[in-house]
Amino acid sequence: MRTHHRFRREAALAAALALTAATLAPATATAAPDAGPAVKVNQVAYVPGLPKQATVVNGSGSPAAWSLRDASGATVASGQTSVRGADALSGDSVHTVDFSSFDTPGTGYVLSVAGATSNPFDISADPLKRLRYDALAFFYHQRSGTPIQAEYVGSQYARPAGHLDVAPNRGDSGVPCRVSCGYTSDVRGGWYDAGDHGKYGVDTGIAAWQLINEYERTRYVTGADGAALGDGKLAIPERGNGVPDILDEARWGVEFLMKMQVPQGRTDAGMVRHKVSDENWTALPLRPDQDPQPRLLSAVTTAATLNLAAVAAQAARVWRDLDADFASRALTAAERAYAAAKANPTRYADPDDGNGGGTYVDNNVTDEFFWAAAELFTTTGASGYRADVTGSSFFRGKGFDQGGFDWWWTAGLGDTTLALVPNGLSASDVSATRAAFASYGDRLLGQASTQGYPAPASGYYWGSNGVVANAANVLALAHDFTGQAKYRAGVYQALDYLFGRNPFNHSYVTGYGERATRNSHHRFWADQLDSSLPNPPAGLLAGGPNTDLQDPVAQQQLAGCKPQKCYLDDINAWSVNEVALNWNAALAWLSAWAAEKAGSGSPADTTAPGTPAGLTASASGGSVSLSWGASTDDVGVTGYDVLRATGSSGTFTRVATASGTSYTDSGLAPGAYRYQVRARDAAGNTSAASSAVQVTVPGGGAGCTVVATTQSQWGTGYVVQPVRVTNTGTSTITWAVTFTLPAGDAVVGSWNAAVTTGGQAVTARATRSLAPGATAEFGFQASRPNGSTALPSGYTCTG
Repeated sequence: MRTHHRFRREAALAAALALTAATLAPATATAAPDAGPAVKVNQVAYVPGLPKQATVVNGSGSPAAWSLRDASGATVASGQTSVRGADALSGDSVHTVDFSSFDTPGTGYVLSVAGATSNPFDISADPLKRLRYDALAFFYHQRSGTPIQAEYVGSQYARPAGHLDVAPNRGDSGVPCRVSCGYTSDVRGGWYDAGDHGKYGVDTGIAAWQLINEYERTRYVTGADGAALGDGKLAIPERGNGVPDILDEARWGVEFLMKMQVPQGRTDAGMVRHKVSDENWTALPLRPDQDPQPRLLSAVTTAATLNLAAVAAQAARVWRDLDADFASRALTAAERAYAAAKANPTRYADPDDGNGGGTYVDNNVTDEFFWAAAELFTTTGASGYRADVTGSSFFRGKGFDQGGFDWWWTAGLGDTTLALVPNGLSASDVSATRAAFASYGDRLLGQASTQGYPAPASGYYWGSNGVVANAANVLALAHDFTGQAKYRAGVYQALDYLFGRNPFNHSYVTGYGERATRNSHHRFWADQLDSSLPNPPAGLLAGGPNTDLQDPVAQQQLAGCKPQKCYLDDINAWSVNEVALNWNAALAWLSAWAAEKAGSGSPADTTAPGTPAGLTASASGGSVSLSWGASTDDVGVTGYDVLRATGSSGTFTRVATASGTSYTDSGLAPGAYRYQVRARDAAGNTSAASSAVQVTVPGGGAGCTVVATTQSQWGTGYVVQPVRVTNTGTSTITWAVTFTLPAGDAVVGSWNAAVTTGGQAVTARATRSLAPGATAEFGFQASRPNGSTALPSGYTCTG
């Protein structure tokens, strides 16, 4: 079982914020977030030739008229909204607007519905082309051990070098171990991780890997725009040296990781120190060169060691023809690290090492072993690394069964390299790995299709926007590998969410949009605390909605928030508004891909799919199994809406969207039901509904019981596991469990069941049938208002 801390901050950071309050005049208090206009749009830019949709907060059960106006006020398109209804993740009742058929580039467009008008937006690819560079510029701003020069960032963002042994700094040139190790290390360089001055092995690892992969992808994907990532594209000191600027920047991270490796002849030689950070937390604001705290190296960890093994192996092959000496040093460091990690496979980060720097605990490194082996095999072709790759339980894309990309889940990074870069695997192995991207991409699209503000995420915890960005990157690779338009549409839909099509109509990217993040949690970009300091530069991704609300400001302002509404633009709301290397690396990769593809959009798709035919239905226990023939579409069908009516005259309503041509409707009471299906494509066009079929769910012969156990609980949430279902009947069933959450609670994650919510009512449906006498278990995690002790009630099983 994986145990990890997603959180950079522990309780010690609250003490640092107390220091802030004691040493400065209070920051201007940030009010509870304003939801903005009822019409929620991507307030940065929709791309010509691609789907364009918006969400409207509207409680009416009837469609409403919408109009699109240009900058002169002229109406250029109009139509009717589609009623979607209650949205569990936001608590809003919503409609959707699809204006994909309008495709004229321009600025200053607004969308109006029922007396409400959106923020202005563009129809253009230009903002994405700027963002791919602004997102990368974050890394130069975060460099440690070198002055950040005005000629590259402007005078307001220039600053002296940090941590170079110039008072009051203690410096990084000779850093001792937090627990005495008998030597010091020169760990100058690298990037500051986030809003603090710590430098971490695992976050540097995934960030450097994504920057290198962003470049390496252009060497192997047909039509990829490598020139956009070439030398002279970034405002950094190395421009003009004949090396692509993105690689110059990534090298800062790789060189730092190599410095964190324990030298030969020392205890734990080849292993990598988990982090270098301050002895104690510091207050905000504080420039890096003003930090007076002693610097300390934390213990070695297997996770950090494998990050070096993976990234240095990747660097060795990418720099092979650019700098052979660096490539050789990188490969030596990678192989030493991998051997050391295999000899020390369970050296985990100390969860109590959270004073002065985040913990980044990861107690399952099987995914990191697979990632590192994949990089070393791809670079060297050695049989030992090949055996470790093919012998892994994650081989051929199986790591996607547990998720996509994150600092604590890296199997997909290995899959990316194996699917993208030529290696010695068989064609069938490469094909299976690429197919896993498409399969996981379908799951992500399915998640987004259930949401009023579509985003490829099911849980909202620390760094949820980074999760969205990385999920979009999986969709992008699925498009690279299959060419299917639905994955490309999913990428831009995720950008819509990040750019303002969300409950707050807030752009989570600084400097992009009318209502964009301005008060990121950061020690230098701290204008909210000190007006002599700047706001953040453009192109930074905020951490985003987080139901756990670890910081006091968020707890006070956001208590009882719905998952997508657990966000506040305040410098002291660190659990929702920090910036970080890994999140901006994901944004940089995503925006580069999106900018590249924005130039290849085809005319907007307005053709609906064909009507599904051959719908059949059969009942068993409390379930109805449906199947139908596949529809055709000029671009591609992305799913099928399942419509259900009760009795012979009830009204049809959508109960699910299926990704394939079958669906099981569970938890039904005995009686008659009618069903229809309609096809949906990537642009949101829907077919006419199929002919209806009627089926009767019989009574008797089936039954089930449910027993729920609360595994753990804390101030703002709890985990219920296992919820055990037993088939007490005489026939196989597909069960459904219903229960009620206390007021203000929300499900933020679930496993082993398909969970849907409507207000406080929750339904968990079986993912497979259950034989007579057999049991099944599922679980879920919920958030709740701080201080509440109530738990779910009314567990009922039908089957």
